Amino acid sequence: MALMITDECINCDVCEPECPNAAISQGDEIYEIDPNLCTECVGHFDTPQCVEVCPIDCIPMDPDHVDSKEELMERYERIQAGEVG
Repeated sequence: MALMITDECINCDVCEPECPNAAISQGDEIYEIDPNLCTECVGHFDTPQCVEVCPIDCIPMDPDHVDSKEELMERYERIQAGEVG
C-alpha cells in the first residue's frame, strides 16, 4: 500500500529528502506522495522513512493504493531499473 500525506501536513520539509524514491514533492498546498513511486521504503529500509521523521504523524497508508509487500518490491525493482519515474 502506498502512503499518503493528509491535510494536517505543516510543510515542515523533513519528509521529502528522506524518500529514497523521490516519491514526495511539494503540492499546491501540502506535500504529496506519488503512489507510482512509493514503495513504503521496501527495498531500502525496514520502515517508511517519511513516517519516521514526520513530527505530526500525518502520513498514513493510502486506502486507494493497496499493494502487497511483493508488489512493493516489484515496484522498487522497476524504479531501480529506471522503468518508473
